Parts: sequence; C-alpha cells; structure tokens
Amino acid sequence: MIKFFRHIRQNLMETGKTPKYFKYAIGEIILVVIGILIALQINNWNENRKSDIFENEILTQIRANLIKDQLVLKKFITNAENAGTSTDKILAEDLSLKVNDSIKFWLGEIVRFDRYRALSNAYEVLKSQGLDKVSNKQLQFLLGMYYDDQSVAARTACHDLEIMFINDWIPILKKNIIHQKFGKIVELQDYSELKTSGEIRNLLILNRDNWSGSNETLKDTYSLIDKILEIINTELND
Repeated sequence: MIKFFRHIRQNLMETGKTPKYFKYAIGEIILVVIGILIALQINNWNENRKSDIFENEILTQIRANLIKDQLVLKKFITNAENAGTSTDKILAEDLSLKVNDSIKFWLGEIVRFDRYRALSNAYEVLKSQGLDKVSNKQLQFLLGMYYDDQSVAARTACHDLEIMFINDWIPILKKNIIHQKFGKIVELQDYSELKTSGEIRNLLILNRDNWSGSNETLKDTYSLIDKILEIINTELND
C-alpha cells in the first residue's frame, strides 16, 4: 500500500502536475490522520473494555468478601445481644432463688469475646490497581470508609472485649472456676459476689457497657456493608 501511494506521488511530480500533487498530499495526510484516529479509538475501546471487565470481576470478588463479613458480623451482633441480656438477668434477679444451672449459661454468654478481621484480599488488589478503576465515586468512597476505617473500628471493638477477658476475667476464673466451655458455660465455685457489690458484680456492670458499645460499632459496620452491597449489585446488574 505504501509503495502504491509513493508511485502515485512520483508520477504526479514527474508529469509536472504540482497542484494535483499538493491536493493528493493533503488527501494522503487526511487519510493518515483518520487512520491514526481510528487506531486510537480502537485502542481506547479495548482499554475501556479491559477496564470494565476488571471492574466487574473485582466488584464480584469484593461482594463475596463483604457477604462473608456480614455473616460473621451477624453472629457477633447476636453474641453481643445475648451477653447484654444475660448480664441484665444476673444483675436483676434474686440469685438466691435461682439454681446455678441457669447462672452458668448466662455467664457463658458473657465471659467471652470474638475476633473480627475483614476479608480484604479483593480490596487490596483494587488498591494496587487504583481505586479509580471503580467508576462509581460514591462506591469508591464507601469502600475506603469500610476497609480503612469502619472495619478497623469493629476489630478494635472486639479486641477491647478480649483485653477485658484476659486482664479481668481470667484472674477471677483461675481462683473460682469449676467448669468452662467457651461461649457456652462458666460454672463457678462461689456465686456470692454476684449478689452483692463484689468484684464479679462490678465487672459485670463494666462488661455490659463494653458489650453495648461493641454491639453499636458492629451494627454500624453491618449497615455500611449493606449500603456498599446495594451499590455493587446495581453496578453489576447495569
């Protein structure tokens, strides 16, 4: 093709048809420009197509991670609510009228902790490629809010309960425990401190506030995931 155009140019110049040569040259330049523009357009289309494929794949992976995170959070929220309910029962009841079988199950729901860590492998891949790979700006913002802030807050809230378990409950259990099944049963030798303002009763009061605060953080985290999933589902269905 190049030889063909070169032959035409040489023929026009040799025959002295300069005006026609210039017209031809301009036409050839226009053709070249059009060819370049078409090539650029095709390249842009291919890049956009690759970007769309990556966005759909990464959002699908992030959605799967978030759904798993929600399942874990739902369980932890239930644990927190059970701990609060059981604490209220112990603090409100006349324990002299209660058998220890009930108390040990209530304590089992209180004297425990959970560990939370968001599944962030898909999000880390997205960050390495650039958050702008996600076209929805609100979704970009909410993903950053969840993975960089809210999930950290949820993890810290759970960790605070673990610290209380280690620093406050373990010393008490070492002195007073008969039987324990983590998250299920805590059976003590002496329940007298539950009836008066003793160390265990005071700890239950403090623990109730910690469980309540942790639960609020977990619920906020769960709600944020709901918002993100709603947007992701819309983006993937478009």
